Amino acid sequence: MSTVTVSAFIEAQDADLWRLLTDLPARADWLSAVGAVEVLTEGGFAPGTAWRETRVRPDGGSEPEEFEVVEATAPRRVVLGSRGAGVDYRITWTLRTVERRRRGCTEVTVEQEAMPTRPYGRVLALILGGLAARAVHGALRRDLADLALAAGPAHSAEAA
Repeated sequence: MSTVTVSAFIEAQDADLWRLLTDLPARADWLSAVGAVEVLTEGGFAPGTAWRETRVRPDGGSEPEEFEVVEATAPRRVVLGSRGAGVDYRITWTLRTVERRRRGCTEVTVEQEAMPTRPYGRVLALILGGLAARAVHGALRRDLADLALAAGPAHSAEAA
């Protein structure tokens, strides 16, 4: 199993960031790597909620990914699951209110765990592990920057 973790301080309230993270139809509006979102289940954002989003790759191509909410504790933590080819992913968003520079802000941490489910997934992890981790790190950083930008023009993200 490999894990990549990225954190940033975003000058916004955790409840505002939670609304952005859990408004599935609006994800394509603020996530620069997401071209489209299709919600696959009915009801509100809760465990079992599933959607498909089309992510744009750095090479310009696109790839659909399906996600399902595994755990949701508003406005503090959401855990998502995604099945890949030979690897399952678990993405955890954690929001923690902090005071920085005498102002309230939120420390947002995103952790992605990759768990090989087939022998070829383990082999690929051994061969491409470092390269894949760098790509995931960059993608998570971009998602955090997009979240800060969507929280408002006065909000900023600063690496933790």
